[in-house]
Amino acid sequence: MSTNAPGRPQIDKGKRTFQIVASQFNPQYVQGLVDHAAKELRELAPGAAISIRRVPGSFEIPVVVRELARKKNNNAIIACGVIMQGETNHAKNLIRSVTDALQRIAVDYGVPVVNVVLSFDNEDQARERCLESRINRGTEAARAAVEIARVMSELRT
Repeated sequence: MSTNAPGRPQIDKGKRTFQIVASQFNPQYVQGLVDHAAKELRELAPGAAISIRRVPGSFEIPVVVRELARKKNNNAIIACGVIMQGETNHAKNLIRSVTDALQRIAVDYGVPVVNVVLSFDNEDQARERCLESRINRGTEAARAAVEIARVMSELRT
């Protein structure tokens, strides 16, 4: 994974709506992503409405994201989950399935979906990217959500 993320976007003073859909699996890591994403959203888009939806696991994230996208009243949706590699191919199959579904939803419904359903080989990787601040993927997701919401708003006006 790259450590070269885009810089922090400008404060967005628009009235935006952001949804975070988060897995309950691997809760400490997912909660780290959610906490960092929500904090960054509040700082970058102080007037935004931010809602968090919980689902059992990463596999259930796309169906809830689809339902939220279908309503067309969200500027961006952030999908948060953590999948740990095990001894079988299940994790690889799961991450590919979720990633493909999220991209398809974004394109089909025209609602930006920021994919932060992450796959890790070990707990050290998860800790570094979900709990710590240096390369936190939740923070990066919030920045991407604010920026893409701004771009889409400009395109639609």
